[in-house]
Amino acid sequence: MSAARAPGSIDLSGYVRDIPDFPRPGILFRDITPLLLDPRALDAAVARLTQFGRNREIDFVVAAEARGFILGGALARELHAGFIPARKRGRLPADTVTTEYALEYGIDALEMHADAFAGGARVLVHDDLLATGGTAAALADLVTKLGGEIVACAFLVELTFLGGRERLAPHFVHSLIAYDR
Repeated sequence: MSAARAPGSIDLSGYVRDIPDFPRPGILFRDITPLLLDPRALDAAVARLTQFGRNREIDFVVAAEARGFILGGALARELHAGFIPARKRGRLPADTVTTEYALEYGIDALEMHADAFAGGARVLVHDDLLATGGTAAALADLVTKLGGEIVACAFLVELTFLGGRERLAPHFVHSLIAYDR
């Protein structure tokens, strides 16, 4: 790839590595590490997510631990918005609001500080990957519990065949890379 290529001309899907049978047999894991390792691809991903959010008057980007933090913080900076980390239960030091969500193998929970923002804040929900939508729906639930307005949900990668977009309805969903299998 030529160093002179603009961020908009980079095919981001070429920087996602397929790892078969991870974390268990039959699963095809979409690994974004190669994208994160390449400064041009990383810049292009942040630039494209920023372009999506630019005119949406975002007050805060909320992202889930841990991979959502990678692009979420950079996206918040570029949008001149605050960044709200949603963490696993028990990892935030002040009063929190919590939501539980189902996983394939049980129940998990995410928390945000109860004073993260005032009601009416315009929030962009972000994560690296949209699959079944469980984590993103939990993020949306936290934002709603605090009185925030979800402007949209933005993802680097979407696995369309798992129906996460439908689970997030009626919220607008945007993804940079989509896989239909």
